[in-house]
Amino acid sequence: MSARDWIEKDFYAELGVPPDAPGEDIKRSYRKLARELHPDANPGDAKAEARFKSVSEAYGVLSDTDKRKQYDEARRLFGSGGFRPSGGFGGGGGSGGFDFGDLFGGASSTAQAGGSGGIGDILGGLFGRRGGQAAGATRAQRGKDVETEVRIDFTEAVRGATVSLRLSSPATCGTCGGNGARPGTSPRTCGTCAGAGVVSRSQGAFAFSEPCRDCRGSGRIVDDPCGECGGDGVSTRTRSLTVRIPAGVDDGQRIRLAGQGEPGRNGAPAGDLFVRVHVAPHELFGRNGDDITVTIPCTFPELVLGTTLTVPTLEGKVSVRVPAGTTSGRTLRVRGKGVARKDGTFGDLLVTLQVAVPSTVDEQARAALEAYAAATADFDPRPALTALLGRDEP
Repeated sequence: MSARDWIEKDFYAELGVPPDAPGEDIKRSYRKLARELHPDANPGDAKAEARFKSVSEAYGVLSDTDKRKQYDEARRLFGSGGFRPSGGFGGGGGSGGFDFGDLFGGASSTAQAGGSGGIGDILGGLFGRRGGQAAGATRAQRGKDVETEVRIDFTEAVRGATVSLRLSSPATCGTCGGNGARPGTSPRTCGTCAGAGVVSRSQGAFAFSEPCRDCRGSGRIVDDPCGECGGDGVSTRTRSLTVRIPAGVDDGQRIRLAGQGEPGRNGAPAGDLFVRVHVAPHELFGRNGDDITVTIPCTFPELVLGTTLTVPTLEGKVSVRVPAGTTSGRTLRVRGKGVARKDGTFGDLLVTLQVAVPSTVDEQARAALEAYAAATADFDPRPALTALLGRDEP
């Protein structure tokens, strides 16, 4: 992609967000569009695949803080009408030989004198060069990071699991090995720019350096492009990965797989793959950090008189002793029946006891309850409230 192509593209419009959108809004919009346009969800739809690539390209720039800053600055400078050869530059002195050689990374007179690289420094990160280095393909560039999502159940999150993923993402072309040329052929050095990636031209008193249009700033010409990647050296392909989800993973946590992202350019390392884990809730168990929680219904006599309950765990069941006089809502702790930690220890199982009240009772049960109420008439379950109400009486 040439510098001009990059500046003229509206990455914000691609993602459907305003230019001042925060990073979370950009990420949210990208995820939504990526799911809708993913090749797996639109098999055989060339338009959806092309749109998917455009959205991924836009996110690759806007998700990177430095690239986004450079992109915004470049659009501001060019969109404001600055740096146009035909516009009058008032206040210019002397012969008017204003050097635009560093506009796209060429060495200007200022840069040669040891000053800053001017606009070339601002756009260097976007257009693949720093200062006087051409966009040419000699500078190594690390591959972009890739993010995907996986859903597992509660038990898998606690114990750990191995899951299989199918990803459709840019990867080094397997046919040409990444050089873009059909097997048996090789790219040649661009004759227009002599491999520099940029060409210079003059217009009146001004000198310009811009990306070579023949080689698109790469410094190479592919006469016989690879049939798989069309000469880009990178193609979208579907691959399968086996990912180990560690025990104790939290909902929303990201797992990093080094070197499994997009391939690097010119020998640079590949990016990383981040797998965001979503944990489905369990019908019985919950989680509080490294502890597993469960609520067990009890009868009133079980709490008053005490009992031994059989409580389920993820591995089986345990017996829990309930002391006499236990209140509803009390939580008992069972050691070592929670989530595995990195140090090899385990969290606990937190058992909350809750009185279950029958919706109806027969005559015998009613009589027994009335007798119990009469026998415990001196017991005040709300002493603090009684004291407060007593103070309010005249």
